[in-house]
Amino acid sequence: MLASSHHTIEKARFPVIDYHNHLDSLEPRDVLHIMDACGIEKIVNITMKVGREAFGIMDNFHHASPDRFDTIGWMDWSGVEKNDFAQISCDRLERLVERGAVGIKFWKDLGLHIRDGYGQLLRIDDERLAPIFEKAGDLGIAVMFHTADPDAFFLPIDAYNERFEELAAHPDWAFHNSFYSKSDLLDQRDRVISRHPQTKFVAAHVAESGENLQRAAQLLETCPNVSIDISARASELGRQPYAARHFFLKFADRILFGSDLLPEENMYRLYYRFLETDDEYFEYPSHASRQGRWNIYGLYLPDDVLRKVYRENALRLLP
Repeated sequence: MLASSHHTIEKARFPVIDYHNHLDSLEPRDVLHIMDACGIEKIVNITMKVGREAFGIMDNFHHASPDRFDTIGWMDWSGVEKNDFAQISCDRLERLVERGAVGIKFWKDLGLHIRDGYGQLLRIDDERLAPIFEKAGDLGIAVMFHTADPDAFFLPIDAYNERFEELAAHPDWAFHNSFYSKSDLLDQRDRVISRHPQTKFVAAHVAESGENLQRAAQLLETCPNVSIDISARASELGRQPYAARHFFLKFADRILFGSDLLPEENMYRLYYRFLETDDEYFEYPSHASRQGRWNIYGLYLPDDVLRKVYRENALRLLP
């Protein structure tokens, strides 16, 4: 029964680059319509395809509007068992960049391979992968990491889990009983970022630390070569508005706007409401199964911060 302000932001205060989305299954024409309606200057599509399929998707969006779409490639783990896998990957990376890719993403599968009859997850900081990170630095492209998930994903899917509905709908997202703990995964990632200071990194989803901004701040303070994006974490940031606003103000040069949600007008406008207004206790942008039984609060960020988060920080990572 709370009566509070409600502001609908049709278009963001400044042009927006959505640095984290997945458009593979969509028609560029349909996406452009939504982008125009919401003030989206550009979307960086993180393709989830590899090889020829990835090139086909890249070409499709490039031909539709070369100035409005960029692509981050998906790490191809085929041939991971070969001794020269790092060189194979470096060659693949070169071909991706030649076709216009602006980055490469390492996802949480991270090269699942079979050895001695057991499934074992390749460590993020395995030295065999080091040449790939160095190659990305040489090519001037960003490496994106999404190698963990919210804390709740590492807990049993039961009535005590604050994301029960989400995990019940997507049980394959859970890390419960996984080979590594979340702390292990984050530490492995951070070691890679520290070891390759000439390579640009993006730690997706608030560095997988949306519930622990002190942990995210530690990474940003320790590693000047890393940025974070806020994709799919308005739910976490918006339920701690004081800490989140302080975080945005302190690290305004290192935070990227990203949505990681199906492009829809209402979705983008909820993000704008979160970032631009001081509205209280409203719905956060999310997928259909939601991310928890709570609402969020606006951060009413100042214009100089909004310019950086919406657009300027992404421009520094794009060619």
